[in-house]
Amino acid sequence: MVDEFDLIKRLFAPLTAGRPEALGLIDDVALIPGPAGHQWAVTKDAMAAGVHFFPDDPPDLIARKLIRVNLSDLAAKGAEPQFLLLATCFPRDIDAGWLDRFASGLKTDCDLFKVAVIGGDTIATPGPLVLSLTAVGMVPEGAALLRSNACSGDHVWLSGTVGDSALGLLVAQGEGKGLSETDASYLLNRYRLPRPRVALGPRLRGLAHASMDVSDGLLGDIGHICRASKVGAVIEADRLPLSTAARAALSAGLGEGLTTIVSGGDDYEILFTAAPEAEDALLALSAELDLELTRIGRIVPGEGATLVDAEGRAMASGRGGYNHFSGGPA
Repeated sequence: MVDEFDLIKRLFAPLTAGRPEALGLIDDVALIPGPAGHQWAVTKDAMAAGVHFFPDDPPDLIARKLIRVNLSDLAAKGAEPQFLLLATCFPRDIDAGWLDRFASGLKTDCDLFKVAVIGGDTIATPGPLVLSLTAVGMVPEGAALLRSNACSGDHVWLSGTVGDSALGLLVAQGEGKGLSETDASYLLNRYRLPRPRVALGPRLRGLAHASMDVSDGLLGDIGHICRASKVGAVIEADRLPLSTAARAALSAGLGEGLTTIVSGGDDYEILFTAAPEAEDALLALSAELDLELTRIGRIVPGEGATLVDAEGRAMASGRGGYNHFSGGPA
């Protein structure tokens, strides 16, 4: 079975020719010299119908999700978004009304996040619909929040709540029959329309050490930080922040319990590490932004991430994070 991360390391990392801008292809962005005292942070994400969204999802929400998953990568690096380059592979039979709604969604979030589309490419294919976006942000030189900067003794923090999107995917698949309309709608919205933490990311510069967004699942992504930083992590299950809707979904038997929470992807919250001394500043920032920031664990010597219960006992966490070549939740 092909592993996407081994594939990147074996086939594509050698193509960087050792250029420092590429960060060894182990992070969410490339960092390119920019205007005096700054760097350009560049990221690219692709989305395909049937993998990242349902073919019959509203076209405006598909467009907005495409923008937001890319802006989330920039936010997690502490970068402020600037420009977008859009590539679209539209099925030949797509209709004009669909395209108009797609473009309307793009405009909504370009206006909301104050970014501009400055280039790209558009082609027609037999299908399926495939979309790709390159997002460019700016960060002060040397201030980017990389995966590789976690230190033993750091606390592990998470913005917002975890597991909503994975549960929302199950709702989209028709598995949320026991939920109230309010809870089902909330979870479905979290799956279709991520909330990139663009206000938080730049404010973490100088407070956080390592950072990334949660796209492949909480445990899988803290594992990425561990590998890049050559450390281990302990995640405390009873500290994981859950929304009211997620708690209702778990009570109703939706998903696989804790496994869905820690392994499901697409939350697009910021997962970061910081020294214990930063806690007061982080809690003050949480209050200022009206955004929950929760300490969920700690960085330790060693390797890999361990999920523990309230007594500190290791827990089985089920499947790992999402891997495109082994299948799993969208």
